This record gives sequence, C-alpha cells and structure tokens, in this order.
Amino acid sequence: MTPLQFETAYRPIWDELEEALDRVEGAPRFRKKKPERWPDKTLPATKLAALYRTTCEHLALSRSRDYPSYITSGLEELTQRAHQVIYRRSDNSFARFAQLFLVEVPQAVRAHRLYMWTAALVFGLPLFIIGVLCYVDPGFVLSLQSVETVKNFDSMYGPSTEAIGRTRSAGTDWNMFGFYIMHNIGIAFRCFAGGVFFGLGSLFALAYNGAIIGSIAGYLTVRGYTENFYSFVITHGAFELTAIVISGAAGLALGHAMLAPRRLTRMQALKKAATEAVPLIYGATAMLFIAAALEAFWSSSRWVAPPVKYTVGGFFWVIIILYLGWQGRPRRPGAQSPIEAQVSHAG
Repeated sequence: MTPLQFETAYRPIWDELEEALDRVEGAPRFRKKKPERWPDKTLPATKLAALYRTTCEHLALSRSRDYPSYITSGLEELTQRAHQVIYRRSDNSFARFAQLFLVEVPQAVRAHRLYMWTAALVFGLPLFIIGVLCYVDPGFVLSLQSVETVKNFDSMYGPSTEAIGRTRSAGTDWNMFGFYIMHNIGIAFRCFAGGVFFGLGSLFALAYNGAIIGSIAGYLTVRGYTENFYSFVITHGAFELTAIVISGAAGLALGHAMLAPRRLTRMQALKKAATEAVPLIYGATAMLFIAAALEAFWSSSRWVAPPVKYTVGGFFWVIIILYLGWQGRPRRPGAQSPIEAQVSHAG
C-alpha cells in the first residue's frame, strides 16, 4: 500500500477521531458548519476508545513502513491528544472504572481466547495428572513437595487442633491477607513476565503451578481431608485459579508477539501485545485481591459450615464464567467488540 493509498483509506477515521476530540475538548474549530456525527450531543466513550485504538494501529503501520513524516507526525499528535482525553482526564472516574471492568476486561479475555484456552490446558492438565498420581500413590507427593511441607498440610487440613481456621484471630487474618496478596501476585507475575522469553517462561510457570496444586489436592484427597480442604479452597479458588490462567494467557500473547512479529520489529510487536494485554492484567490483579480477601476472611472461617462454602463457591464459579463469556458483548448479535476486532486483526 502506497502512502497515498494509506492516507486515502484511513483519513475518514482520523478525521472522525479529531472531530470527537474537538467535541470533548470544546475546541473552537469544532464549530464547523457541517453535519454532525452525533446529533444527540452525546459522544459514546466506547466509540472514542475504538477510534483511538484503531489510530494507534495505523501509527504503528506508518512507522514500520517508513511512510512520510507528515503522516507519522500527524498520527502521533492525534494519538497523544486522544490518550490525554481518554486516560489522563478520566482514569480516576467511576465511569472509567466501570468501563474497564465491565467492558474492556471481559472483551480482552475473549479477544485472547486462543491464549486463554492454551493457558487453561497447560495449567489444568498437569494439575489433573499429578493429582491422580498422588491419589493413587500418596508417596508421589514427595516428588514435588518436601517432607516438612507435607507435614504442614497434614496439620493444616487434618483433624488436629491446629487445623486451619481453628485458632486464627482477627490480627492473623489481616496478616494472612497481606501474605496471600504477595504470594498470589508473585505467581501471576511469573506467569505473565515469563512471556518475554518467547512464551517458554509462561508455559513453565503455568505447568509448574498446576502440578503443585494437583499434588496438594491429590494427597489431601487420599488422606481423607476432603471436607477441610475443598471447603477451604472452593470459594477463593474461583478467582485465584482464573487469575493465574488469565496472567498466563497474557504472557503467551507476549511470547507469540516475540515469535511472530509480522511486519513489526520484535520490540514493536512486544509493545503492541503488552498494550493489548493491559486489561487482562487489570482483571487478573483485581481477581487476586478478591481471592486474597476471601482466603483470609472467609475460607478459613470456622463459623461458616462447609455446605455454605460449597454453595457460595459454586455461585462464584458461575458468575466468573458468565462474566468472562458474556459481559460486555455488543448488543447486535454476531458483532465484534472494538477490542476483539483489533486483536483478531492483529493476529
């Protein structure tokens, strides 16, 4: 595509974004005598965001193809204006917060569905296989866990007086809340950051953590500690395990960008993939905070009967599935959201 063809094809999108920015900024030049794109005086935030993301993609193409400087500099100025309007002016508003978690996060998850399914498989398969092996042969747990760690599992989830949740005070709950946040975010960070090593780090982190969790579940199941263990993990596990898979999917997206940068340099492709994965990281981080709070203050509570925990845990699993699968979908059946269309086009 020649520079002239490029400009002719995409100039209407740039003009629409500029008109939208003029409207939001209240610029005098917006008072033009021409038909308005939004007669009802209301500029949809999703429309502005979609125009911004599309123009960012055009800027990346202009740079990679070394188009004339007037095209590239014009796009740089336009995207900088849009960035200031979309993020710097509304990052702290409730509307921006709701837009992020009610629309952008689930849309980004669906846009990265291939990475999500891959991450779920890499995480879930070792979990299941190692869990079965430890159930069949309890001694196999020592292949992944130390003797001291296994003894701690017995004391935490067994029928002893030191079992989890039986001697916890309010101060201990808060301490454990902080510990769970640091621990969970550490796991998620390794699953995500490992993607820069062409995805191999993310694959290893997912498989390793799946194997560790499977060994614990298999061993405690065969030991007969099912009620104490599963009633403890079912509620916060809905958020924690989902967040690990989402973090791994974001890492795999980075790895794929490194392996197949297409017309971009590897650094440009990595930056683009990281930008598209930002909503995934926000979503995973929020889920990890929720998981830490539930694990510290709910899961370990002795006053909550196991059937209640099972019910609440099942409810949260259903909510997460509905949230990631259907929340933020376009109202028109079969239509793609801006984020889904952008990632699909990039892929």
